[in-house]
Amino acid sequence: MVPLLLVLILAALLFGAGFALEALWWIAAIVLVVWLLGFVIRPAGPGGGRGRWYRW
Repeated sequence: MVPLLLVLILAALLFGAGFALEALWWIAAIVLVVWLLGFVIRPAGPGGGRGRWYRW
């Protein structure tokens, strides 16, 4: 009974980690797209040139 419970716990942990990693990949892809769009859609800077879209 104990080995069966260990296998079930291991399967649950791996399933949870797989789901978390999949979600992290999607979040990383969305952040990358937003970051790349920031280079295309930039507001004009104080001197009339292209400014930075981020504050740091």
